[in-house]
Amino acid sequence: MTMNTIWFFVAFAAYLLMMVTIGAFYMKRNKDADDYFLGGRGLGGWVAALSAQASDMSGWLLMGLPGSVYALGTGQAWIAVGLFIGTVLNWYVISARLRRYTIRANNSVTFPEYLENRFHDKKKILLLVSSIVIVVFFLVYTASALAAGGKLFASVFGVDYTMALTIGAAVILAYTFMGGFMAVCTTDFIQGTLMLVGLLVVPILAYAMMGPDTLAANLAASNVPGGVDGYLDLFSNGEAHYSAVEIISQLAWGLGYCGMPHILTRFMAVKSEKELKKSRVIATVWVAISLGMAVVIGIVGRAYLYPEVLGEGAVSTENVFIEMITRLFTKDLSLAFIGGIFLCGILAAIMSTADSQLLITASSASKDIYQGVINPKASSKKVLVLSRVTVVVVAILAYLIALDPNSSIMGLVSNAWAGLGSAFGPTIVLSLFWKRANMPGAVAGIISGGLTVLIWDYIPLAGGQTLGAATGLYSLVVGFATSLVLILAVSLCTKAPDAGIIQEFEDVASGRVKG
Repeated sequence: MTMNTIWFFVAFAAYLLMMVTIGAFYMKRNKDADDYFLGGRGLGGWVAALSAQASDMSGWLLMGLPGSVYALGTGQAWIAVGLFIGTVLNWYVISARLRRYTIRANNSVTFPEYLENRFHDKKKILLLVSSIVIVVFFLVYTASALAAGGKLFASVFGVDYTMALTIGAAVILAYTFMGGFMAVCTTDFIQGTLMLVGLLVVPILAYAMMGPDTLAANLAASNVPGGVDGYLDLFSNGEAHYSAVEIISQLAWGLGYCGMPHILTRFMAVKSEKELKKSRVIATVWVAISLGMAVVIGIVGRAYLYPEVLGEGAVSTENVFIEMITRLFTKDLSLAFIGGIFLCGILAAIMSTADSQLLITASSASKDIYQGVINPKASSKKVLVLSRVTVVVVAILAYLIALDPNSSIMGLVSNAWAGLGSAFGPTIVLSLFWKRANMPGAVAGIISGGLTVLIWDYIPLAGGQTLGAATGLYSLVVGFATSLVLILAVSLCTKAPDAGIIQEFEDVASGRVKG
């Protein structure tokens, strides 16, 4: 092991120890399941904003997106544009209304519980259906984060992928198991800050070391697809021009935001609407800078790493940020520890998403399915114990899915994002803004949205190809539209909501709810 690698290891060890310490600190403060899952609605504006965005972006931000831009050019930035639009709409349209409604709907603690209370579902059909969807798709989502962690450790320390995956999963599991929601949010705040610093410093430093002339020359010499002009053209996808379907598919990523339980729970947990207004501004600025610089990393990294061209050997294009940091901070031994801290920024992106997903999945399985359906009389302390056990089980299952070292981070995230966004996005929007929406409509929307994505992405119905591969259209577009239409149609064809539901809706719409 070289001295540079030793300093990287020291930085990683210090960072991971800090995360576990935070988990241990909050473990003593979790007296019941409500504290474990929502932190008593006590999030401040800064923590809520950075926690929501850090848990949202995952290793995809620092590995998946830069890797796509590195390989194919700035045309891959359409996803970033869609995500930025979705983030802004989520914070400015959804957040305050959802926080208010969860308070009015019997102080709902979890996402499925909100749906149950919003539609007065005494048969708990919504609770069960939404919990199952969360568990299924979040398993895939968590696996993507663990896979990213495994690739990071394997690339930096040269260890076996399986061993690397095990180390990353163990640390994430440790602090999530102990500290619950507040530990996750506090660590996410630190991780979001670290991600932002790394995104800003590394590409700017690499560009400063090259200069504009070297950037253009190295891009040309590395045989970028479509030449330098095509590579930097927002409407080029590799060597071809983007079609309308491709642009729509990438912009459609923004639709997923209003259906992401791990983001929506941050809105529910903010201590006041005043703090929420602060969070909106912070989150918008953070995501604009982060997405923009992730695209810049892909472009600058292509030139800075030349004559090495990632993807032609054993090193994947998704490692572009890792390779940039390694080259920048190993020339001088005194900089190695700083390089290790920046590499922790990638680890932060991974951990901030995986911990949130573990917690949401555990809440669905233990509080919603077990306490909500199987054993309604279970005490809060018993649910807390079961929640921690569920966190362990979910982590193990996600670990098994992530064991394939050839799994694409981008592919896993894409499938999970589409499934959750299609199942819950239209349901959340209409539950907040359409008083005629009812329980049968919500059930139809959740089931149809999730099933559409599974059919579109996994079943070969078009001459041996899936419909997604045959058409090039992202499954989120089709799933979201299907869910939306069915909620509208089924709600209008079935019994209208009763007076109690309508009164709750009007209380929220008029702002009469306090909390």
